[in-house]
Amino acid sequence: MDGRKFQRQYKQSISNFKKWKQKSHAEDWILYPENLSHQLSLDEVALSDGELYTVLTSKKAMGRKGSIVAIIKGTKSDTVIEYLLKINKKLRLNVKGITLDMAGSMKLIAKRCFPNATQIIDRFHVQKLAIEALQELRISHRWEAIEQENNLLMEAKEKKNNPGIETFENGDTRKQLLARSRYLLYKTREKWTASQNQRAEILFSQYPDLEKAYNLSDGLRKIYNQNIQKSVAMLKLAHWFKEVEESRFKAFSVLRKTIMNHYNEILNYFERRSTNASAESFNAKIKNFRLQLRGVRDKAFFLFRLSILFA
Repeated sequence: MDGRKFQRQYKQSISNFKKWKQKSHAEDWILYPENLSHQLSLDEVALSDGELYTVLTSKKAMGRKGSIVAIIKGTKSDTVIEYLLKINKKLRLNVKGITLDMAGSMKLIAKRCFPNATQIIDRFHVQKLAIEALQELRISHRWEAIEQENNLLMEAKEKKNNPGIETFENGDTRKQLLARSRYLLYKTREKWTASQNQRAEILFSQYPDLEKAYNLSDGLRKIYNQNIQKSVAMLKLAHWFKEVEESRFKAFSVLRKTIMNHYNEILNYFERRSTNASAESFNAKIKNFRLQLRGVRDKAFFLFRLSILFA
């Protein structure tokens, strides 16, 4: 059978898409209140052309059938709140915890729609900022190395001799060292391979500030990885804040202020160690599904198929 013909038949007849109760408003919002659980995740995902949708999922379903509670077009808090308030108030009051990122709109949505829920800032969003601060420093050094190498090449060209570019014991030039160190800086020392250990040793001997920044990023990760109480986490974060102040790295100082602005919600993680991992996993499934379909032409039909699989 012709593939396109089968696709039309599936959409128009076999799938029951035309009888879907939420079809009329699917491009703007879909709701499945029956999937509400005590623990929820609130996140955003791009369905097509970078257009963002707010996605509310149940942790209980663990990214499988019964995950979707709501998918709402856009991230504007007033719009999302308007549609989520369509869910019965009694059901919404039963929600005990909700994980989310640090966006003000997400916090307002959680507060207005689920007033009894404890808000928990996802640990991976905080750690991501620390890694970005570290990578920003590496990139600045890399641009300097590129400029230095370009100057050497231009000078050698004028004098018609070899540029004499420095090569380290592992075969990397300075520019290559900084480029190839990107991935090892994401990992803990214990997960480095032999070649990454060698590269890190050279990198940190040449750039002590990078080692200091790596230790700050890794220190924050270790706080999260420990199974500690909220009060102990407060003490450890206070020590980490002091280290950040002493380092005088601008990006890490901004991160410290960001953590302070969301302090209570970040510390709530240490009560239940709840993360947005299920939401991120669900988002990855949406992206993979979209990839298999080679994009989204009919958003309503795409959301219908998502609902069959995950609602």
